[in-house]
Amino acid sequence: MKGIIFTVAFISKMSTPTAAILITISRYTTIYIGSFLFLLGIIGQPLILIVFLSLRTFRQSSCAFYLTIMSIVDISQLFTGLLTLIMINGFDIDWPSMSVVYCRLRPFLVQLGIMISFGCLCLAILDQYFATCSNRRWHRLNNIKLARYVIIITIIICMTYSLPFGLYFNISVSSLTGKSTCIITNTIYQRYTFYFNLPIINGILPISIICLFGGLAYRNIRQITYRTVPLVRRELDKQLTVMVLVKGLCDILAIALQIVYSIGSLIINTPNATYVSIGWNLLKNLANILFYIHFTVSYTKSF
Repeated sequence: MKGIIFTVAFISKMSTPTAAILITISRYTTIYIGSFLFLLGIIGQPLILIVFLSLRTFRQSSCAFYLTIMSIVDISQLFTGLLTLIMINGFDIDWPSMSVVYCRLRPFLVQLGIMISFGCLCLAILDQYFATCSNRRWHRLNNIKLARYVIIITIIICMTYSLPFGLYFNISVSSLTGKSTCIITNTIYQRYTFYFNLPIINGILPISIICLFGGLAYRNIRQITYRTVPLVRRELDKQLTVMVLVKGLCDILAIALQIVYSIGSLIINTPNATYVSIGWNLLKNLANILFYIHFTVSYTKSF
């Protein structure tokens, strides 16, 4: 705690040029890193869809089905989430503040996309865990028909949870600057979003599932060579397991900074000092941008 207080005091003494440098770094970090991730995603994700939809082996796999749905959602997230974020923090073009409809629609679509995408990844890892279990009773859960019903239920749950994001967002005009911004107008829901939804629902919960069942699936896949399993099925399970584990590892890196930012905000209680706020905003922008690694990383090398 003393270290944090010292850091806050130190940053608060920075000169105006230092603040300008931090603002510039924040802007160009958003532009360059965000644009790189956006281009990587719009190139890589369609390639994944082509592979999953063109090969019959993957079309009949429940794990590949989950990953296909995830890729479709990820492409939409690149436009509704990442592209808008680049325009706001990189070029000061705030699309949500220009339209009440988009101000309410975008948070709903972003949260919906996050939950469905992470949900599909968790389902894919669970699917591979069941597929690689030595007990054949678990293999019954590893089928494409069940996967379709599970996806429908998952989408309904995610839509229900994300609905308040479209209700509590509205355009607010600052009395000091006269600038319009799209923010959560309900204070209670704002606290819930920042202190629970962001670190838990969008962070710790999916990461815990990924780590737990990803580790179990990896253990199973190392033992699968000793079992009587058809060669084609064995290789498919190995390939799909490697794919979801690589994706899960990237997600851990993507979400880690978000969790650090949320926990740090709880400790520091969102500093109000000018330079500290600028530095904190830089960390926030970096966390938000790197979060989209989840939606851009593809598995083309796994093939």
